[in-house]
Amino acid sequence: MKAIIARALAPIDQLEYGDWPEPEAKGRNVVVEAEAIGVNYPDGLQVQGLYQIKPPLPFVPGSEVAGRVIAAGDKVTGLKVGDRVAALCGIGGYAERVAVDEALCLKLPEGMDAASACALLVGYSTSHHALKQRAHLEAGETLCVLGAAGLTGLAAIQIGKLMGARVIAVASSPEKQAICTANGADAVIGYDNLKDRLKELTGGKGVDVAFDPVGGEAFDALSRSMAWGGRLLVIGFASGTIPKLPVNLTLVKGYSAVGVFWGAFTRHEPEAFAENMQELMGWFLEGKVKPLIEGEYPLADAAKVLNRVLNRGAMGKIVLKP
Repeated sequence: MKAIIARALAPIDQLEYGDWPEPEAKGRNVVVEAEAIGVNYPDGLQVQGLYQIKPPLPFVPGSEVAGRVIAAGDKVTGLKVGDRVAALCGIGGYAERVAVDEALCLKLPEGMDAASACALLVGYSTSHHALKQRAHLEAGETLCVLGAAGLTGLAAIQIGKLMGARVIAVASSPEKQAICTANGADAVIGYDNLKDRLKELTGGKGVDVAFDPVGGEAFDALSRSMAWGGRLLVIGFASGTIPKLPVNLTLVKGYSAVGVFWGAFTRHEPEAFAENMQELMGWFLEGKVKPLIEGEYPLADAAKVLNRVLNRGAMGKIVLKP
């Protein structure tokens, strides 16, 4: 079968599109034939050796896939050939087929397309976990979302509104800002004079919850823009700069900096993760959340697509198609 292969921890352009051994359905594993393969920011970090987890070489990157079960191991009890699933594979997703433990597969309801399933599985699930379990966002609070036109940002806007928050979206261009408005943001601003703009929009109170997948100078502005009792969510560092937190600010302003590591959450709290996914699926079927699928590209174009995602050029979800 065809797959994207990382033979070294190296620049993304060194990824290969080539032949890879067929996966086997052994024990609790099922083989999923991909309909859509999710592209995520950490995939690009991992192939360069910049992510927390470094797989043995060579490997096929890709942590999520949606498609149909075409084979099942002899210890599989909850799935059968023909079922459509979304699967968390960790690695191996950038391929025509992948073997996944059935415990990491979620049956797809009727009416859910594969691309949207991929968007919910990691991107929306990260934002949901951040706002629900880590921030304990409450109705009436003010939520500020950085990187708001990306997948997790748009998810945070939609989920924040569902939870009753007033949402301030921060995005870098008029095009991205328009997408944030279309997805329900109450106010949309750019990164210039961020601290002053947030002070103005909150009447000097500051934001109750800040969702930050960007880091860098924007984090510095947020750290000075928090309300008393606020929660500053550390999601990631898309700017390329890991900021330093002036901890005296957390003391005098009485707010918390809260780490959000979605992958660890799925391992440490699988039951809570499963409940979250059921809630997200329900919201999708009810039309309360709607992932923006920006584009679907051939699997062979994975390196080009990953570079675009890492350079913060993507708006919404991008998927690969075998």
